[in-house]
Amino acid sequence: MIVLSTLEEITDLRTVWPHEALDFTPWLAEDDNMALLSDAIGLDIAVDETESAVGDFSVDIFATEVGTSRRIIIENQLEDTNHDHLGKLITYASGKDADVIIWLVKHAREEHKSAIEWLNNHTDEKVGFFLCEIKLFRIGSSDPAVKFEVVERPNDWTKEQKKADTVRPTQQARYDYWVAFQDYAFANEHFAKHFRRTKASYDHWMNFAIGSSACHLAVDQIRKYGQLVVELYIDNDKDLYHSLYEHKGAIESDCGLSFDWRELPERKASRIVVEKNADLDDKGMWNEQFAWAVDTLLRMRKAFCKHL
Repeated sequence: MIVLSTLEEITDLRTVWPHEALDFTPWLAEDDNMALLSDAIGLDIAVDETESAVGDFSVDIFATEVGTSRRIIIENQLEDTNHDHLGKLITYASGKDADVIIWLVKHAREEHKSAIEWLNNHTDEKVGFFLCEIKLFRIGSSDPAVKFEVVERPNDWTKEQKKADTVRPTQQARYDYWVAFQDYAFANEHFAKHFRRTKASYDHWMNFAIGSSACHLAVDQIRKYGQLVVELYIDNDKDLYHSLYEHKGAIESDCGLSFDWRELPERKASRIVVEKNADLDDKGMWNEQFAWAVDTLLRMRKAFCKHL
């Protein structure tokens, strides 16, 4: 018979991380550990600074969302939530002009859950507050394992309802397209293994992180010209563009595609693009378009990541 062990929760987080600033924050800032939080939150987080200055104070972690450059602050608390840390959270969010605010705690009190929920319901769609509990478990004498449990997150439905009256028909068409694209793409297990699902938007682009803060993949709806575009977007690194261009032949051979290499010397960004003519309003053709975009994204991720 199979012998099963008991899952035990470690309630004192300080047995693993004795000090927030000296132990927990450096641990969380490591790539593999931040990936655990990224998975729980649903965002690709790239750490910029730890103990980042905000006037005379400092926020535990200042970061950005890969692919969008949205500013993120993370405040850690290895104890129950309190008013002092809630005040710090708002102060740091203001000082860093943050778009995403994450409060990591041992235990979230009901009054602070309500406060975060209230903030999410009374801020615009560009700002989001997350309240997460840090959980530690072990089985028998095993090493501890960590899990981040989100107890409060932005109420996207409420915020979408607030802005529904201002959405133009073209924006709604983009949004509907992205919702259908995500449903199609993430039904593909291979695609879901390599890319993280994000919230559909009214923008003409949808970004996909590939593990680099310097660049990301994107799908673009160019409705004016009836085109669907997949590209590698390099935000502000001409050296990276030139390095990739030196391997142009190998990259295109690996992809089985020919790209339009756009250095854009007059701009900070550079783009490596492939296009497909597409009637984006013909829903009967969507699955064919989605299949092309999914296949192209997977090919490009495999080929470009070898050179990043």
